[in-house]
Amino acid sequence: MIKLGVAGAMGKMGQRILELAANDPDIEVFLALEKLTHPEIGAKIAGVEVVSDKEMIRHVDGLIDFSSVDGTLDHLRHCVKFKKPIVIGTTGFSEEQKKEIGEASRAIGVVFSPNMSIGVNLLFELTRQAARALPPDYRVSMTEAHHVHKKDAPSGTAKFLADIAKQERSLDDIPIRSIREGEIVGDHEVVFESPWDTITISHHAKTRDIFARGALTALKFVVKKKHGLYTMADVLAQRS
Repeated sequence: MIKLGVAGAMGKMGQRILELAANDPDIEVFLALEKLTHPEIGAKIAGVEVVSDKEMIRHVDGLIDFSSVDGTLDHLRHCVKFKKPIVIGTTGFSEEQKKEIGEASRAIGVVFSPNMSIGVNLLFELTRQAARALPPDYRVSMTEAHHVHKKDAPSGTAKFLADIAKQERSLDDIPIRSIREGEIVGDHEVVFESPWDTITISHHAKTRDIFARGALTALKFVVKKKHGLYTMADVLAQRS
């Protein structure tokens, strides 16, 4: 049985991961981690107390992190210290911060992906195929929409999609329209438009469970790795 720790435990994603994990026969919920100033420190979720002691990471088999950029990097350093694998669902990292994540993966297993959803990872592949196959006449643009609480814009998923298209089509930039409205879980749309037709590839998330389930699948994958930097594409490839 895998001893699970979740950082950002009382966020919307953290809570859902813990709720799903509590019903998974392969996982024991062991650690619910939050920042010291969080008002729910001492409360209970999924049978464990919410704590701020990062030293507790030493006792888990793997950590799933959906906290904040600074929080994730702090937790990552503790995972390296205690040789514990980590699944990173946080977005908004700078290139320099991504380098630190890459360097940490030399010592521990890291799954780092802009989106944990199986469907979105299919969207990545379909976008890659379309960008590669369509002639230069097709202009590429994107729209992404999330809830009003999401801090980064464009989303990490949209940036990743744009990077795929830019690489395949040797483009310097792709316009991305960001919407922050209500409680939208996550919508992404890629449009290839020519003078003759429009091709649209999109994904609409109905519930955060798609990300929570993906993160738990990634955890089961990475606890078997001694070190290395992986994406959800690697996780799903092993699953198929």
